[in-house]
Amino acid sequence: MSWQAAVVGLGAAQFQQQGAAGKYNQAVQNRNAQVAEQEAAQIDKQLETDLVRFDQDFQKFQGEAKVAIAKTGAEFSGSSLRALRYNAEQAELEKNVMEYNAKIGAAQKFEEANFARIQGTVARQQARMAQLQTVSQTGQSLMAMSGGSK
Repeated sequence: MSWQAAVVGLGAAQFQQQGAAGKYNQAVQNRNAQVAEQEAAQIDKQLETDLVRFDQDFQKFQGEAKVAIAKTGAEFSGSSLRALRYNAEQAELEKNVMEYNAKIGAAQKFEEANFARIQGTVARQQARMAQLQTVSQTGQSLMAMSGGSK
């Protein structure tokens, strides 16, 4: 009977360890998901900051261009207006590119978060399967020790 108790004890210990490992791995992946989501939020905040800075720099650039045009004595018509309009159009394109890149970066981070959660769920399920295998093997060992049945 002492061998059977030892087998049951070892099986129970292994069962517990497998469950704890599965929970831990799932918790790690859930934490990774939270970090990725925080990084996505940071990308959005950085975009806001970058757009404000870009607008400030562009206004400074346009002001310098206007001063340069005025220094030449040219009127604000024709090619000087076309140059200013072109600069404004390019600035809008650049802002659109910045927004697009930020959205892509944030979307990638959300996908990382989703994948991490999936990995956590898989790790938990693998631990449960290992636990079932442990129970099955422990039962088989007990049956073999007792001679099949009593």
